[in-house]
Amino acid sequence: MVLNNIGIVKKDQGDFLEAEEYFRRSFEVYQEIGDQNDIAKVLGDTGIHFIKKGTPEKALSLCEKNLVVAKEIGSVALQKTACECLYGAYKDLGEDKKALMYYEQKSILEDSLQSVNISEKLQQMEFENQMLKDSIDIADKERLVEEAHGEEIRRETKTRNIAFLSGGVFLVLAAGLFSRIRYVRISRAALQVEKDRSENLLLNILPAEIPEELKQKGRADARDFELVSILFTDFIGFTEQSARLSANDLVEEINHCFETFDGIMEKYGIEKIKTIGDFYLAAGGLPIPTDGSGKDTVMAALDMQDFITNRKAENDALDKIAFEMRAGIHTAPVVAGIVGVKKFQYDIWGDTVNTASRMESNGEAGKVNISAATYELLKNNPKFSFNNRGNISVKGKGEMEMYFVDLKTEKDLSP
Repeated sequence: MVLNNIGIVKKDQGDFLEAEEYFRRSFEVYQEIGDQNDIAKVLGDTGIHFIKKGTPEKALSLCEKNLVVAKEIGSVALQKTACECLYGAYKDLGEDKKALMYYEQKSILEDSLQSVNISEKLQQMEFENQMLKDSIDIADKERLVEEAHGEEIRRETKTRNIAFLSGGVFLVLAAGLFSRIRYVRISRAALQVEKDRSENLLLNILPAEIPEELKQKGRADARDFELVSILFTDFIGFTEQSARLSANDLVEEINHCFETFDGIMEKYGIEKIKTIGDFYLAAGGLPIPTDGSGKDTVMAALDMQDFITNRKAENDALDKIAFEMRAGIHTAPVVAGIVGVKKFQYDIWGDTVNTASRMESNGEAGKVNISAATYELLKNNPKFSFNNRGNISVKGKGEMEMYFVDLKTEKDLSP
């Protein structure tokens, strides 16, 4: 560890040749003793050294070995470091797609670390709450004992001086007890604030009902949902457009779009499931089934298309890269739940998800394409207008009837 630390210091001082020598010696020592954890750390530090030196091509193999070793020993923190190293190397080499892939992996690993920290913090707070409860119980018992003692003194003492003295003792004890109870209340309030903060962080990762089930049972059961509207979106020509952007600009643009999408999901009560590259997946009607979830899912998709249309107009005016988007919706049963033991992720399964994906891929820019099942659910809703596209050949599905859906205009609503 000392040799590796010296290498880090030399790297930070700009003495790259000496830094490489110390990293090499450190790696040989750890290989001899077989310390996989330290081997992964040295590989990561050496890779970052080569990135800082301006030779990212040398960093790639070291960072990849770092990731392999980190996965073998199950270290999430070292996997995150390896992904950061690979992101930096590919970014400097101008391979933006690979850089973005490792940036997303790093973000997922950070969420995993955050989940573990939150779980440990909640357990610690439960322990501290029990300690506070025990302290309060002791304080209450002491109060009862002192009150009984004071009453006995008042009965036995008849003179003014003794009564005055016993009253003084009681006041001192009461003041001490009041001070202790006040301290307990302040401590409890501080713990509650910390607990609320941790639970809010957990709610950013999982649907609201799932953390409570995890705390009570240590797991969350998968459930069948009879009527869920699955929403899929993706950016058209993303690969070609992304090649014209730097990694930073690409991530910033996608993040801006997805943050807006998250706000739209919250507005309509739609559950965001996940993002994969430029894909965005959400579902209406789970984890708690609600009336009108199909309508709300369509409204959310229309709002998303409005945002992307306006965003493209803004970027075009500034001569900047702008995306167009397809959106598809299908309504049918799904299975939803959590998989994995080291990292929680709420996910959905079933042919409904595949069909929704086909609705998206067979859609058009700026449109919301829905299946016949979703159309049947909403066809009598006076807010919407529908354009029957007829039967369209879908890979792996055969002929499927599809509709474009939009909000009715004032002209449509006039008698």
